[in-house]
Amino acid sequence: MIDEENITGEDADNRTQVRVWLRLLACTSLIGAELRRQFREEFDFTMPRFDVLAQLDREPVGLVLGELPKRLMVTAGNLTPIVDRLVEDGLITRSPSPLDRRVQIVCMTAEGRRAFRRMAKKHSLWLASLLAEFPKARLDGLVRELDDLKNAVKRATEQSRA
Repeated sequence: MIDEENITGEDADNRTQVRVWLRLLACTSLIGAELRRQFREEFDFTMPRFDVLAQLDREPVGLVLGELPKRLMVTAGNLTPIVDRLVEDGLITRSPSPLDRRVQIVCMTAEGRRAFRRMAKKHSLWLASLLAEFPKARLDGLVRELDDLKNAVKRATEQSRA
């Protein structure tokens, strides 16, 4: 961790770190807003519902309902109405586990899988369109840099908890 006594000169006010954070936030906000608009206009669907389907698409045998909030980094209370709506729309099922009836298993239906695949294809095209002006080689480099940044942040948070 950084000790305030060791910071000198330009770094004293952490401008660079603040600028990085603000740029990441701005990019996330701009891209997220456009994706939300596209989902709403083209599919009458929300990003949180798409995110649930994306998690279930990776799990062909379903997922324990309690695992979804962890994966999506949301509270169970925020997730419940989303899951309820997806069940109502016939895109997922929710059923008790045969091993423990208190545990709910959520699975994507065949209709849900078809809908998700259509939306995922469009999602990919929308992202490609939004990032088209940024050269692929620079995107590849940016991915590597962001991986390094993510790992550095993980290490810093682990150290601060120790």
